Amino acid sequence: MKVKVQSEKGLKTTLSIIIDKSEIKKKLDARLSELQKEIDLKGFRKGKVPTLVIKNQFGKAIYGEVIDKILKESTSKAIQDKKLKIAGQPKIDLKTFGEGKDLNFELQLDLLPEIKLQSFEKYKVSDFSLKVDKQELDERLNNLTNEYKSFEEKKDEKKSESGDQVIFNYHAKVDGNDFEGGKGEGVTIELGKDLFLKGFDNQLIGLKKKDKKKVSSTLPQNHPKKELANKKAIFECEIINIKSPVKNKLDDNFAKKLGAKDLSDLTDKVKKQISSQYNTALSSISKKEILDQLEKTHKVEVPKNLIDNEIKSIPKNPNNNENTNLKLAEKRIKLGLILNEYGENNNIKVTDDEIKSEIQKQVKSMPGQEKFVFEYYQKNPSATQHLQSSLYEEKIINFIKSKVKLIKKELTIKEAEKIISSFNDNNKAKASSQVKNKETKPSKSKKISKK
Repeated sequence: MKVKVQSEKGLKTTLSIIIDKSEIKKKLDARLSELQKEIDLKGFRKGKVPTLVIKNQFGKAIYGEVIDKILKESTSKAIQDKKLKIAGQPKIDLKTFGEGKDLNFELQLDLLPEIKLQSFEKYKVSDFSLKVDKQELDERLNNLTNEYKSFEEKKDEKKSESGDQVIFNYHAKVDGNDFEGGKGEGVTIELGKDLFLKGFDNQLIGLKKKDKKKVSSTLPQNHPKKELANKKAIFECEIINIKSPVKNKLDDNFAKKLGAKDLSDLTDKVKKQISSQYNTALSSISKKEILDQLEKTHKVEVPKNLIDNEIKSIPKNPNNNENTNLKLAEKRIKLGLILNEYGENNNIKVTDDEIKSEIQKQVKSMPGQEKFVFEYYQKNPSATQHLQSSLYEEKIINFIKSKVKLIKKELTIKEAEKIISSFNDNNKAKASSQVKNKETKPSKSKKISKK
């Protein structure tokens, strides 16, 4: 194989490659020998078909297969031998080819730029921490006692009130007819939450044990039986029991019901939970500070083909214009190249165990959907690749953060919310077209569940 640089212009390079006809013949003969053992033709015993017969009958297809393999192998070897870092897929331009001829082709390459990594010496990055005050902590703990309240039976003569727990049987009909799922026994609802059917709860207020009442309600729009959607149903209800709420006492026993060792342990868990709600959002702000400084301190020529591909991935937006998309795509590619260079230079890698651990975290955050999460990653290799890329970027950002000057900033919850809100507003004002960037928000609180 003969390789020479045909032309070099910026990040574009063209290689001229010639494969000698004798090398091609060797590979063709080798492939014919392989096929001789496999092909079964009428009039010949299997494995005894002459190679000439095979060539006469399948010659063009075999030649195409061999040339395709030679192109792939020689392309890979030429790039490796020349120690080139390419951006995207090479383009092959065939010049001369055919049986009994040399294979002559040009390889058109877009190269990755050489990146000179800059020092982090002058970087300054906010290192946020959240100060959870006693008032906020007490409020969250009290909310838990309300959320996980217990109930005690009411006296027979006492009527049901909003907030009571009612246990009842029902027999429902639509247009006077029974329907599947129209019977229930020992159904429990908390009056006032309106979780059964809209407006159903209020009609059970003011009843006593053993009372019977017809309740009218509309079946939901998303009812499994389409013919019953939005239909008015009459429920014949019989009250089995009524229980009134008893507020839990905030003590060690209550904490143990929620899986904590004691009240102190529960308090610590709630405090960590509050902090975690804001930490993700605040970390995004610190990350943005790092990325802005990386972009400012590095000059990088971005390959046009990568920019074009990135533009295609930006969702269409009527507020976008060509120039906005171009700048956004160029910025993303530039930062990606810089981060990757830091990752390679510092031998940062993502292990299989780290990917599995991250998937496990997602599984834990979606109780009841464990099978769905596992199957999603098993059936979608691109999703696993995306997860790996996210973890890789996170590790690089954390590495950079460990090397820069951190400005410690302890915030109250109100201060954190103000900073996060301001950050989101500024992002919207600067680039409303950056639809790919998710708005930074405090994450929703995860409930502390009973064991």
